[in-house]
Amino acid sequence: MNKVLLSKKIGFYIVLVIAWQIISLSNIWPDNIFPSPYEVGEDLVYMASDGSLFYGIGTTIMRLIVGLAMAIAGGIFLGIIMARIETVNQTIGSLVLGLQSIPSIAWVPLAILWFGLTDAGIIFVTAIGAVFAVTINTYTGIKNIDPHYIEAARNMGAKGTQLISNVLIPAAFPYMISGFKQGWAFAWRGVIGAELLFSFLGLGFLLNVGRQLNEVSQVIAIMLIIMLIGMAVDGFIFKKIEDKVMSRWGLR
Repeated sequence: MNKVLLSKKIGFYIVLVIAWQIISLSNIWPDNIFPSPYEVGEDLVYMASDGSLFYGIGTTIMRLIVGLAMAIAGGIFLGIIMARIETVNQTIGSLVLGLQSIPSIAWVPLAILWFGLTDAGIIFVTAIGAVFAVTINTYTGIKNIDPHYIEAARNMGAKGTQLISNVLIPAAFPYMISGFKQGWAFAWRGVIGAELLFSFLGLGFLLNVGRQLNEVSQVIAIMLIIMLIGMAVDGFIFKKIEDKVMSRWGLR
C-alpha cells in the first residue's frame, strides 16, 4: 500500500513538473517572470556548486534547532505550571492565548531592536513563534489526564518532579507531540521570515538575494528547498514519532 501511495505521489509531481515546463515553453509569461524547471534546476546546481546552498541550509537548520529546543523546553514548563496552578492559568494562561495570535514575523522589529542583526535575534523569533503552541498543547494534555491516575501515583509516593516526569509528561505525551509538530511548523516559518528581514545568511537570506537581483528562478529554487525540507522533517521525523506514540498509547 505504501509503495502504491509513493508511486502515486511521484507520478503526481512528475506530471506537475511536465505541466510547468509546457506552460513555460508556451511563452505566456517571459522567463524573468515565469522560469522553466530547467532554469530553476540550473540555479540549484550553481548554488550547490559554490556551496552557498548547503551553507544556507546548515545555517537555517542550526537556528531552527536551537530556537525549537528553547520553545519546547519553555512550552513544556509553562504548560505544566498552567495546568497545575490555577492562578498561573488565569493570569499567564490568558496572556499565552493572546500572544499566540501574533504572527512570528511581527516579532522581527522587536528582535532587531533588542538583539540587533545577529543570530540571537533570529533564534528569538524562531522560539517565540513556536513556544505558545507547545505550551497550549502541554496544558491541554495534562488537563485531560484522568485525576484518578494522579491520585493513584500520589498514594504510591510520587510527588514533585517525580510526579511530573513519571506521570504527567508520559500521560500527556500524545498531546505534547502534536504541540511539538505545530511548534516545528511555526518555528520553520519564523526562521525563514526572520532571515528574510534580517538579511543575515540562511535560506531566507538567499531568497532576499534572489529578489534583489531580480532572479525569479533563484527565488523559486529556494522556495522548493524550503518546501522539501519541511516535507521531509514532517514526514520522516514527526510523522513517525507521532505514529509510534499514538500506537503505543492505543490511539491508532
